[in-house]
Amino acid sequence: MGREQARDEEARPLLQKFDQRLTELIHAAYPDEQHRPGYARLAKEISATTGGSISGTYLWELATGKKRNITLEQLDVLAQFFGVPPEYFLNEEVSQRVKAQLALATALRDAKVRNLAMRASGLSPASLDSLLTIVNEARKVQNLPEADPQGKNKETEEGRQAATE
Repeated sequence: MGREQARDEEARPLLQKFDQRLTELIHAAYPDEQHRPGYARLAKEISATTGGSISGTYLWELATGKKRNITLEQLDVLAQFFGVPPEYFLNEEVSQRVKAQLALATALRDAKVRNLAMRASGLSPASLDSLLTIVNEARKVQNLPEADPQGKNKETEEGRQAATE
């Protein structure tokens, strides 16, 4: 990456993560990679669902960071299709909140996770704390990162804090 491109990205922080956020939405909406539509089919689904127009090529360019000149209309169409506020693409705080909601929705797709959550409903706060301790220990045994109640990965948060200090 050349100096001009690096300077351009530093000067335009709103656009830096657009491609990453769009890709995360696509992956959340279509978690099974084998059944994930290509950009052309996805663009057709977006148009059919929202009535807005976006081409498969343009969608690919946005998702890969090749293009960043999205119009407000296209931003609104993408937000409407994926069920997120348009600010998700532009605001870090909104993005983090939506990511936590997406993580919860993704976890709840698993019948066993839903079953566990449903069975835990109604237990006392002490019992819930005990279950959380058991789950956290199981995550450690399986070398999974500890997750906090908001669904954020603590290791990622600690890394961000260290980088800003």
